[in-house]
Amino acid sequence: MSIEDKLSAFLSKSRDWERRPTNIPGIFLIKLPSFRSRQASIAIEINPVNATGAATKKRGVVIRSASELNQLNSILADQKLIELARRIDEVNPKQKEESATTGSDVFEI
Repeated sequence: MSIEDKLSAFLSKSRDWERRPTNIPGIFLIKLPSFRSRQASIAIEINPVNATGAATKKRGVVIRSASELNQLNSILADQKLIELARRIDEVNPKQKEESATTGSDVFEI
């Protein structure tokens, strides 16, 4: 089954707001429901995972198109943002990590 067939099946058979992990850590697929004139669609959610593979946030960054991804790539590559994140790491207290386990219902890309 091709990736397009798998995505089409996910779009047609999944519930609204269903989230499915992919084989890329921190990348999930979400089925967005239809709303007003917009039809139901699939979006990518970027949400860091802990050592067990579970999402660390209730909702991550949702990407609806390749152009949105390109814009985010430009923002995230900004050296000032990288330096800001490093400074925040120096100031914030260290967080405890959980042990690793694997999930079985993974969307292979």
